[in-house]
Amino acid sequence: MRKIYGDAAAALGDVVKSGQTIAVGGFGLCGIPSALIEALRDSGVNGLTCISNNAGVDDFGLGLLLQTRQIKRMVSSYVGENKEFERQYLNGELELEFNPQGTLAERLRAGGAGIPAFFTRTGVGTVVAENKETREFDGQSYVMERALKADVSLVKAKKADSSGNLVFSRTARNFNPK
Repeated sequence: MRKIYGDAAAALGDVVKSGQTIAVGGFGLCGIPSALIEALRDSGVNGLTCISNNAGVDDFGLGLLLQTRQIKRMVSSYVGENKEFERQYLNGELELEFNPQGTLAERLRAGGAGIPAFFTRTGVGTVVAENKETREFDGQSYVMERALKADVSLVKAKKADSSGNLVFSRTARNFNPK
């Protein structure tokens, strides 16, 4: 399998398809895989579920995929600075699954580790726990969170080798290795 590509479009060419779940690294606008997001936009795939810490801004990051209506569902912990996201969500054109930030990170980690679900106190008694299983352990209530698994992950790294090892630069290490 070839793992080194000349550009982002070539890297995504045979990998991305409409209807997939895509995990996107970065934190806010720091460390986002902008070249891969642009290539994904240009690929024309649609009906995507995007798992990301945030929804980008109007003209950058995942905001580019929202402009072209390629995202149908967001799984995120922050969406506050994107007017197009707001418009689509309020008009019922975009689904949203909100997660506390630490829960989002743990759901991704669990998916990568093969753990199907876990219990956490985060979100107990709030809308986060609605329609989710809860259990009591040692007198405390916990909500069950299911792991997240993506078909494809887009990450920004400083260097990569043909075995898939990555080196991150400074704060780009944020949600990229999750």
